[in-house]
Amino acid sequence: MKGIVWDGETAALRDDVEVRDLRPGEVRVRLAAAGLCHSDVSVLDGTIMFPTPVVLGHEGAGVVEAVADDVTSTKVGDHVVLTTLGNCGTCAACARGKPTFCRTSLGKLSRPFTVGGEKAFQFANTSVFVESTVVPATSAIPIPDDVPLTSACLIGCGVLTGVGAVFNRARVTHGESAVVIGVGGIGLNVIQGLALSDSLPIIAVDTNPAKESVARQFGATHFVCPGPEDDLVEAVREVRPHGVDWVFECVGSTALIRLSTDLLDFGGSVVMLGVPRMGTEASFVVNTMYNDKSLMGCRYGSARPAHDVPLVVELYRAGRLQLDELVTATYPIEGFDDALSELHEGRLARGVVVLGD
Repeated sequence: MKGIVWDGETAALRDDVEVRDLRPGEVRVRLAAAGLCHSDVSVLDGTIMFPTPVVLGHEGAGVVEAVADDVTSTKVGDHVVLTTLGNCGTCAACARGKPTFCRTSLGKLSRPFTVGGEKAFQFANTSVFVESTVVPATSAIPIPDDVPLTSACLIGCGVLTGVGAVFNRARVTHGESAVVIGVGGIGLNVIQGLALSDSLPIIAVDTNPAKESVARQFGATHFVCPGPEDDLVEAVREVRPHGVDWVFECVGSTALIRLSTDLLDFGGSVVMLGVPRMGTEASFVVNTMYNDKSLMGCRYGSARPAHDVPLVVELYRAGRLQLDELVTATYPIEGFDDALSELHEGRLARGVVVLGD
C-alpha cells in the first residue's frame, strides 16, 4: 500500500508499505483523511528527533476495518478519529482522568510497518499518511457517520491540543483576557476555545498580516502583526494596559516564551504549546514573576480523548465549534510535497491529505 516514509533524508511516497496483523487490544483503520501539522515538519527539519524509517502523519480519521477479538470499544465499519495520545486506559493516571500522565505508554515506539521488507516505525502512535494503520483501541475514538472525515481528522491533534489547552489546562473563565501567539492550526483552535469560554479580549498575534481575517473568523477580537521594530508588549498594553490573564505561545520560540511573561498581568499565566528543538532552554527575569505569574507546560491539551473527542464533535454538530473552516485545501497523497510547500509559505490553516476513494 501507499504511504509517506521518512528515511532521515527525504520524505517520499512509497508503494511498498505493509502493516502487520492485529494483536490483542488493537484495531486496524483504513485512513480517509489526514491533516498536515507542523509536528510532521518538525520531524523533517530535526526539531523532533525520531528514528527511521518512519511512516509519517499523526492527525487522521478513517473507518475501522478490523478489530482484535478482545476489543469492545469500537467495531468494524465505525468512523473514528485517531488520537496521538498513547495511553493504556487502565493505570492509576488513566483511571483518574489524566491519560496524558500515563507512563505505561509514554515514550514507547512501535514498528507495525514494513517498507520494502524493512521494519518501519509508527509516528506519534498513529502514522496516518498511509492507506491503513494499526493502533490500540484506546487511540480510535468512534464518531457519528455524518461528520465529514476531512474535517474530523483535525480533531486528533490540532483541535484537541488548542481547545484542550483552554478547557483542560488553563480552564479559562468568563471575561478573562488572553493573547494567542501564532495563528496556525493550534493557535486557531486556542482562539475558538477562548471564544467558547467567553474570554475577552482575545488578542491574536502573527507576523503574517493575512492571518487577521481567519483569526477574527475564529473569535479573535484584536489582531497584532508586529514588525521587526515593533514592541509587542506596547501593542498588547494598548488593548490591556496592565497586561493579560493568559498568553498561549503556539510557535515554539524560546524568545517568545520569554516575551510572553512580559505580557502578563498580576496572576497571569503563560501556557506553552509550541515545541522548540529538543534540549532548548528558555530564560526569564525572575523578579518579574513574583506577582503570582506562572509558566505552564501543556501536553496534548491535557486531553481526555474518550471524553473530549465526542465533546468536540457535539460542539461542531451544534454549530458552536468550527472544523470545516480549518481546512484550507485538500490534496491527494501524491500531492504531499505541494501541501508541504504551501504550509511553509504560510498559506494553510490546515492542509488535508485525502486517502482512498
